[in-house]
Amino acid sequence: MRLIDTHTHLDFPDFDADRPRLLANAAARGVERMVVLGVYQANFQRVWDLACAEDGVHAALGLHPVYLEQHRPEHLTQLREWLQRLHGDPRLCAVGEFGLDYYLEALDKQRQQALFEAQLQMACDFALPALLHVRRSHAQVIATLKRYKPARAGVIHAFAGSYEEAREYIKLGFRLGLGGAATWPQALRLHRTLPRLPLDSIVLETDSPDMAPAMYAGQRNSPEHLPEIAEALAELMGIEAEALAEASSRNACELFGW
Repeated sequence: MRLIDTHTHLDFPDFDADRPRLLANAAARGVERMVVLGVYQANFQRVWDLACAEDGVHAALGLHPVYLEQHRPEHLTQLREWLQRLHGDPRLCAVGEFGLDYYLEALDKQRQQALFEAQLQMACDFALPALLHVRRSHAQVIATLKRYKPARAGVIHAFAGSYEEAREYIKLGFRLGLGGAATWPQALRLHRTLPRLPLDSIVLETDSPDMAPAMYAGQRNSPEHLPEIAEALAELMGIEAEALAEASSRNACELFGW
């Protein structure tokens, strides 16, 4: 299988001890490209250095809602400066990870919304896809996307919503990022939704080091696990793993312009 991991955090310290081995093994297992996402201003340089050092690694830069207390107004200015400086460089593929997180009640919703809209405007301004974190906030995210109508759309990372929510995102041009969460037996709603999703709406991801699939329970997640994730998802969808891999990679290439 030829695979693309559209959502990883390979710059995290979790991978410092064995990153070169992991990258080589992932490539040997068919993972041809991967996207590494920035989550706060302090890791932009690490993400970019990784994209510059490794073939097949692409960078996205953004300010994640979970780190709301770390973000400062000047970080939005600095993000825009990064995007401006790297504009047109094929190693930069998206704005992200950003979005809305209503699961963590301590995160101020108004501040999240302002941060979300500022970055969505940047995605529009630089004609880049938006890689979105959406947790218990689908209605608000969909309403905001309908106002901004980003031309390049993007990915709803770790999609776990309803079929109706999936349909709204697809109408807006977004792909749905699927990974380890759907491999767990308790993900019953997602199991019902997966077979109904059009193949041209799906991209694969790991969110490594987080969201390990059921077959690697309790372990650090890795792009190396993408083949097993693809096989498990394909079984739930009632299709061949090769067909899912081919479609998801084609969708990712279309989205990112590869």
